[in-house]
Amino acid sequence: MERPRLLLIDDEPALAAFVASAAHETGYQAAIGTNETDFQRQFHEERPDAVALDLGMPGMDGVELLRFLSAESFSGPVLIISGFDRRVLDSAFRLGEALGLNMVGPLEKPTRLHELEEILKEVRPAPAR
Repeated sequence: MERPRLLLIDDEPALAAFVASAAHETGYQAAIGTNETDFQRQFHEERPDAVALDLGMPGMDGVELLRFLSAESFSGPVLIISGFDRRVLDSAFRLGEALGLNMVGPLEKPTRLHELEEILKEVRPAPAR
């Protein structure tokens, strides 16, 4: 059976690997984008079924990514995982909803494995293919 594709973006390799591993354990095929250009290229090459993103990235911010996903009419779940404080996370979450995105989470760093796996299981979509 084909697994839904989760595209995640995080500039911390260890955290990206942690999220990718949790995604794999919960039935996803995970792909990691390390910057905005890489993320957008991968998004266009093989449209993901779900997205996980960090709000704080060098040279860009998560708000730009939320706008990109909205402009692409992305309908899959969008999970924010970030080290910003809760007010910033909630604000970004509300912005994503206002942009018409299917927002889930958000999760604060450091993220607990069981919380991450619970959310990923709960929102796992069927593969688009």
